[in-house]
Amino acid sequence: MQDIIRLLPEHIANQIAAGEVVQRPASVVKELMENSIDAQANKIQLFVKDAGKTLVQIIDDGIGMSEIDARMCFERHATSKILQVNDLYAIRTMGFRGEALASIAAVSQVELRTARESDIIGTCIYIEANSVTSQEPVATPKGTQLSVKNLFFNVPARRGFLKSNIVEMRHIVEEFVRIALAYPDKYFILYHNDIELYHLRPSTLRKRIVAVLGTMYNETLINLEENTPSVDIKGLIAKPESCKKVRGDQYFFVNNRFIKSPYLHHAVNMAYSELIQKEQFPSYVLFLAIDPSRIDVNVHPTKHEIKFEEERTIYTFLNSAIRKALGQFSLMPTLEFDQETAITQFFQQDASNSSFAQSNNNIHYTSRDSMRNVNNQKNWETLIEDTKRQGQTIPATHKIVPSTLHSVWQDDEERIETDPYQLHQRYIVSAIRGGFILVDQEAAHQRILYERFIDRMHKTDGIIQQQLFPKTIAFSSSDAIILRDLLDMINALGFDIKEFGKDTFIVHGIPADLEYADEQSIIEKLIEQYKHNEPELKLDKRANIAKSMALHASIKGGKKLNSIEMRQLMDELFACHSPLTSPYGRKTFIRFSEQQLHDLFTMT
Repeated sequence: MQDIIRLLPEHIANQIAAGEVVQRPASVVKELMENSIDAQANKIQLFVKDAGKTLVQIIDDGIGMSEIDARMCFERHATSKILQVNDLYAIRTMGFRGEALASIAAVSQVELRTARESDIIGTCIYIEANSVTSQEPVATPKGTQLSVKNLFFNVPARRGFLKSNIVEMRHIVEEFVRIALAYPDKYFILYHNDIELYHLRPSTLRKRIVAVLGTMYNETLINLEENTPSVDIKGLIAKPESCKKVRGDQYFFVNNRFIKSPYLHHAVNMAYSELIQKEQFPSYVLFLAIDPSRIDVNVHPTKHEIKFEEERTIYTFLNSAIRKALGQFSLMPTLEFDQETAITQFFQQDASNSSFAQSNNNIHYTSRDSMRNVNNQKNWETLIEDTKRQGQTIPATHKIVPSTLHSVWQDDEERIETDPYQLHQRYIVSAIRGGFILVDQEAAHQRILYERFIDRMHKTDGIIQQQLFPKTIAFSSSDAIILRDLLDMINALGFDIKEFGKDTFIVHGIPADLEYADEQSIIEKLIEQYKHNEPELKLDKRANIAKSMALHASIKGGKKLNSIEMRQLMDELFACHSPLTSPYGRKTFIRFSEQQLHDLFTMT
């Protein structure tokens, strides 16, 4: 039998290796910036075009490379960081694998210009798909300038998997921010399509956080520092009252390397557990300094994962350090009932902020068009027909009168003379012919708001409640990028938001439905929803914005409703095109027949 195992050609092996290291333009940004850090650069400039698809360029003032090193750096497994196997257990540099530049060069067109301080003239190299097309001397300042052009030009399938520019740029900003936070003593600049996004001069960690993540952090951070035999911990954490209902900015660095660790994140959450609500999230920028021999960073090419020799010990020290920092600022609760009071106030405020609150003052709400009346009639009749099919006898004591939106609740002599009842301030019980229905008020209101918002986005006729005092909101650059992309659709819902300066927006008006809502919280949640729902949003961005708005603006469990509000809620629900479920798939109501009730009491 003929042998079937073959050694892969070098160009194929290089593309396979590149698949792990270079997943998107942000991967190139990460690898090149880390190389600049390892080259002892004090100033790093990043220039990006078309979200990195056309160009990613790094200019640094590091030590530079000789002519031979400039050529060698593009070879696979060529590195200056380690010499022997034991060096893997004492890694202090950002890179060490010797794969990044070779992988990048395999799927792009690269131009490298570099010179050392002692060099009279530098070196310029052009590489395309890992083949050197030219090498020549060039006059260039000390340091390195590396340009990566037309990423994945020779792998069109990979290029086709890249997301929109707004998504890819957000990932680039994330990588840039992580390194800028890790090295506040260095100078960083970021340009996208010739527009300056960041200009970060050397500063303290606190000033760097404020410059990178936004001025809203200026008054909300607590210093933390703890030295132990196993780990030194320092950084800044958010005050409990500044924690948000969306996942905030959360950064872990181990020996200045950004990592992702659900285990350590749990340690932080547990330290806050008695101070914040379950659905709130603290922001933090934390640095752990550990003996390199006690960790293993050689887990994955992205180097975002680390194995710890004493993971449980580090968890305990981290949790204790955060509790201590919170306690030093007199933020820990002294009595249990104080916490319960805070929770009660939280739910009261959350309920009063609901978009349904306006309907308390406007119980004579009228239909937008006759189609809602048709839907109302159709859905109630369907509900009754379903009951008939279950073999129930429908008493002639209830007649549907489709003259208005509130037709099913009109005070005519043939309706069922019972008011709906609210159960546990979460469910609505209402009698119907042949049984009763149990309505989930939150899911029902989500369906109502979702269809209302979708209607507005198509008609662009949202009713705006103009603010007497417009509110200015500052965002981080990455969040501002997302908001700019969503702004037209958000304004179509009834907002009046305009950009005002760098990463700052002014809210002149909000949808009439949200008169008592916190507009900043709603916008932040929309952005957060976008971050965690990229594929879905790419398919139908408008629908997902409407879903997110409905989720965060709907009435919640714990909101007390009077009988008029309950009737209106059910009336609007059955006027919807799809009243059976919320936009997230939850049932809005459950129907119970008289026979089902009878069977429950007669079962033996």
